[in-house]
Amino acid sequence: MKKSIKKSTGRSPAVKKPAGLAKNKLKPMKKIAAPAKKKIGATAEPPVTFISAKIDVGFGQHLYLRGEGPGLSWQQGLAMDCVSPDLWTIAIKNAADPVIFKLLVNDVAWNQGHDFVTAPGQSITVIPTF
Repeated sequence: MKKSIKKSTGRSPAVKKPAGLAKNKLKPMKKIAAPAKKKIGATAEPPVTFISAKIDVGFGQHLYLRGEGPGLSWQQGLAMDCVSPDLWTIAIKNAADPVIFKLLVNDVAWNQGHDFVTAPGQSITVIPTF
């Protein structure tokens, strides 16, 4: 008995597609570019500068800050927040240059000594004397 082997031509038999699928009637979708990423360094806000003062100014008294920096002036003080009987704090936003300041009790009595200076984005705790 002799077996016959068919040689393949390397082609598979043609498969007929149904008539409805012969042409794709949909157009390819347009590619939409992704939105541009924001540059972190160029548009980021400067960091917040935190200033704290450790002093008990007495009941009913308030501590104020005057100086050079965003929202500060030497003519009118900015009220600090009392977080405990002997701790006052304030946050200065958008400082690009060093913040120079002095403290005042009730925006009248200046602290003694030189002006305090802190770099933008830093935290400083001072112990003023009056």
